[in-house]
Amino acid sequence: MKVWKLVSGILSMIFFVIVVFQSCAAGLSNALEKNGEVSGSAGIIVAVFMLAGGIVSVATRKSQGKGGNIALIILFSIAALIGFTNYGSYSDLAIWSGWCLINAALAVVTIITGKKKNNADEVKPEE
Repeated sequence: MKVWKLVSGILSMIFFVIVVFQSCAAGLSNALEKNGEVSGSAGIIVAVFMLAGGIVSVATRKSQGKGGNIALIILFSIAALIGFTNYGSYSDLAIWSGWCLINAALAVVTIITGKKKNNADEVKPEE
């Protein structure tokens, strides 16, 4: 799962730039139309959580503990929740929220498979 963490972390940091620019455009559109939507602001928040998740993902890719994966679950889940609940006219935010949800789910899978691997190591008979 080291490769997944590195790739998803780098992609999340690249996507941060795209989401920020799209969110600024959506926020400007919302302000000019005075439609009361907050999708641009929600996009900025999702982008910040995505950047933080990407940094944590790259930084903890070689760690053996669960702390990094738990942090990824929290960061990407919050980003997905905010994005899915506030996307409004900025429909691309649902796509970015889906990316965050995939990363959170893969962090859960990493914890589960890591737990099984640790249990298998403990059960080994001594020679």
